[in-house]
Amino acid sequence: MQLDQVRAAISGGASGLGLATAQYLAAHGARVALLDVNDEKGQAAASDIGQDAHYFRTDVTSEEGVVAALAAARTAMGGLNVVVSCAGILGAGRVLGREGAMPLETFARTVGVNLIGSFNVAKAAAGLMQSNEAGEDGERGVIVNTASIAAYEGQIGQAAYSASKGGVVAMTLPMAREFARIGVRVMTIAPGVFHTPMVDGMPEAVYESLCAQVPYPSRLGQPAEYAATVGFILQNRYLNGETIRVDGAIRLAPK
Repeated sequence: MQLDQVRAAISGGASGLGLATAQYLAAHGARVALLDVNDEKGQAAASDIGQDAHYFRTDVTSEEGVVAALAAARTAMGGLNVVVSCAGILGAGRVLGREGAMPLETFARTVGVNLIGSFNVAKAAAGLMQSNEAGEDGERGVIVNTASIAAYEGQIGQAAYSASKGGVVAMTLPMAREFARIGVRVMTIAPGVFHTPMVDGMPEAVYESLCAQVPYPSRLGQPAEYAATVGFILQNRYLNGETIRVDGAIRLAPK
């Protein structure tokens, strides 16, 4: 798929990895729709990107809301052949903390946003993409989900987060196999420690310690590097049903 042919809806598109992806794709001629729950940031981001960007308030945990948002995005962009799921929450906390056990709501909320939200977006997108005109190799669309290296090496305090991201990794292959019949590829990116708004305000010593844990290059990942990986996936049709780690060779310690 050529990037100037992309009509992409991006969840979590108002900031971080999602915003970087929207900016990258738009810079290469794509039309983008930012899906987020932060109206102020979402509208500002779409305005900054320009006339080829739109914003739609979207709660990825709402099945009906996602369906409506993707339909609106398709109309606004004149098509929909790519979705990138970047919406997510950390859900940090020990299962048995000093103040007691983790409330089930914390675990459920994390899984609801990170895993069920990704499923909602992928399902609704595939439903629309199957009616697209087939391109080369019969391709009608691409779904890119976002996991985390915590899916493989979850740290203490990441049980909920790791479970949610592990689920994203696990559904990649079966979803890709199922959607092969409609010409829709499914890929997942598992980022390492990236410089996103979640690390802003972090004490300098903690930040430097994080950087030192990355073998090479010894720094946090840049959102633009995630976005470039999305671009690579979209342009290489033989990438399907797999998770790509983008992490500078880091392997998370227990804590």
